[in-house]
Amino acid sequence: MGRKVTVATCALNQWVLDFEGNTERILRSVEAAKAGGAKYRLGPELEICGYGCADHFYESDTLLHSFQALKVLLESPVTQDIICDVGMPVMHHNVRYNCRVLFLNRKILLIRPKMLMANSGVYREMRWFSPWNRPRHVEDYFLPRMIQEVTGQDTVPFGDCVLSTKDTCIGTEMCAELWNPDSPHIHMGRDGVEIFTNSSASHHELRKADQRVHLIRSATAKTGGIYLYANQRGCDGDRVYYDGCAMVAVNGDVVARGDQFSLDDVEVVTATLDLEDVRSYRGEHLQPAMKSETQAFLRVKVDFSLSTSDDVFLPTQQPLQWRFHTPEEEISLGPACWLWDYLRRSGQAGFLLPLSGGVDSSSTACIVHSMCTLLCAAVADGNLQVLEDVRRVVGDTSYDPQDPKELCGRVFTTCYMSSENSSEDTRSRARELAAQIGSTHLNFSIDAAVKGILGIFSAVTGHWPCFRARGGSHRENLALQNVQARVRMVLAYLFAQLSLWARGRPGGLLVLGSANVDESLTGYFTKYDCSSADINPIGGISKTDLRGFLRYCADRFQLSALDGILKAPPTAELEPLTDGQVSQTDEADMGMTYSELSVIGRLRKISKCGPFSMFCKLIQAWKDVLSPAEVAQKVKRFFRMYSVNRHKMTTVTPSYHAESYSPDDNRFDLRPFLYDTRWRWQFKTIDEQLSQLETKAEQ
Repeated sequence: MGRKVTVATCALNQWVLDFEGNTERILRSVEAAKAGGAKYRLGPELEICGYGCADHFYESDTLLHSFQALKVLLESPVTQDIICDVGMPVMHHNVRYNCRVLFLNRKILLIRPKMLMANSGVYREMRWFSPWNRPRHVEDYFLPRMIQEVTGQDTVPFGDCVLSTKDTCIGTEMCAELWNPDSPHIHMGRDGVEIFTNSSASHHELRKADQRVHLIRSATAKTGGIYLYANQRGCDGDRVYYDGCAMVAVNGDVVARGDQFSLDDVEVVTATLDLEDVRSYRGEHLQPAMKSETQAFLRVKVDFSLSTSDDVFLPTQQPLQWRFHTPEEEISLGPACWLWDYLRRSGQAGFLLPLSGGVDSSSTACIVHSMCTLLCAAVADGNLQVLEDVRRVVGDTSYDPQDPKELCGRVFTTCYMSSENSSEDTRSRARELAAQIGSTHLNFSIDAAVKGILGIFSAVTGHWPCFRARGGSHRENLALQNVQARVRMVLAYLFAQLSLWARGRPGGLLVLGSANVDESLTGYFTKYDCSSADINPIGGISKTDLRGFLRYCADRFQLSALDGILKAPPTAELEPLTDGQVSQTDEADMGMTYSELSVIGRLRKISKCGPFSMFCKLIQAWKDVLSPAEVAQKVKRFFRMYSVNRHKMTTVTPSYHAESYSPDDNRFDLRPFLYDTRWRWQFKTIDEQLSQLETKAEQ
């Protein structure tokens, strides 16, 4: 009797509604799994249609095309003699479910609907799918005629059941079910299931990967067993990046894993494991508590083995040491991969970035440079898909990218748009960084355009506004800052559309934004200025993390220009200089530091704090540096700025989602954009509490 099984899990870079490409990548993964000797292949969640279809899930076309793709998979000779586990939406009794479809040799073995839905943060599964809320219950699912013609089956099992082969028992859970306190693997393990599979679409956030690994380790440490984890990879059409990291764990140890960040569209992880290790582990640790008191799972029997009778000499996987990326490495890799997916699938020829010489735009530039470094490394490793995509983007079928700096010059244009308020320091910092990363750099003045616009206003009204430093009012000062910022946006798009044309090259450029998450919290940017772009790789990253990222880049990529950028105070340079030096700084304008904003942002979103709750928490957290009155002042100032500027988030550039306190209202932070900015009741409660604290302090 065989005891060693070889199984495969994978990370696939699927794309929403790309049924042809998705099907081709699934077949490539099955082929690779079989080449590795696997008898079972697990893929990511909703891999046939793509996870991020959103309201396309309502369309009958999505269901139809998913079954058409399933038909192709069933008929393919590639999928023969291996159990294939694929993900797609299925409608049963007029209810839409997120399902796994398991099949072998042109026969569907079972359809397992998701039971516990992901419905927080960036996830809205309950909008499109219903959970299967009948544990251990199985019904007949009537197959569409196109599938019946292939399988010869009228109905197949649909529900919460497990698969029983000749040598083992396999149970399915899906993504969020692993994170739930009542995870299915607990009940399946107690009912004798030995192999657990998890198909996932888990997105990347900074510092999140260790949670996922810990959950998978603990799942098998508690119940024993083999755990296969598959995940989506890449940008499938929205703000999130799925970071792969397919893995296999046994009895609390990870024994095989894929990359967290990679440009490979298809990555397959195979592992050979000994079932007797699971049985021995359970016999020692779990014997008295193994049998579940609840109803047993229906076992769908299949005349197939994952093992062979002569496997005694097959080597098995041993535990490996997991190294997690630092946040700086994550910023370098995740947004870079996301940008590449967006560029190659958008049909554009590169990026354009307004480069100011500050931390934010420099961080965006370094991410593009990191992308070019990854591309050259992938080509050197023999990735033909990356080579084909790079050649298509640059418009040269014979191009062989070897030097990241040279590639950067082909796909990346930076521009420093100076005004009379710009300093020579920022101009030189931008020029030096562009030279070191290799971008095609432009340097021009916007003064003529600004004066032309103000001239139109003056001709109509008879008035010419002045900066505050020259006697103007606050409203004049703000308008003059905004017109500079908005002119830069118009010019950025003009150069993005025509700069390659002017150089005799085809195609256009995607405009990159560079507003960080903390500025979005307070709305410290001009609506429709150069923060308005096509995409923004740093829109979900804090200023504090960006500074750490630049220090990492200075060392990793030998970019000495970043030293001066890190030392300079953050400034928009929209007000007149004083003796040639910057007189305006971001933190002074906002009335709080970027590190304080990060704390406030986490309290607002993650801890769900309103003004009063935030005040109560911060008087303790900041008691060593700020008085209660100073804390109250900062809390009030933040909520005033937040509510006054919240409307800006309705038009914010789509940004890479990297932080759980992002204020992106399009998908993640669902709050109003029209507020009573006086916050009268809330601020009165703070004042009453502050008065009590001051009275108590005087006693």
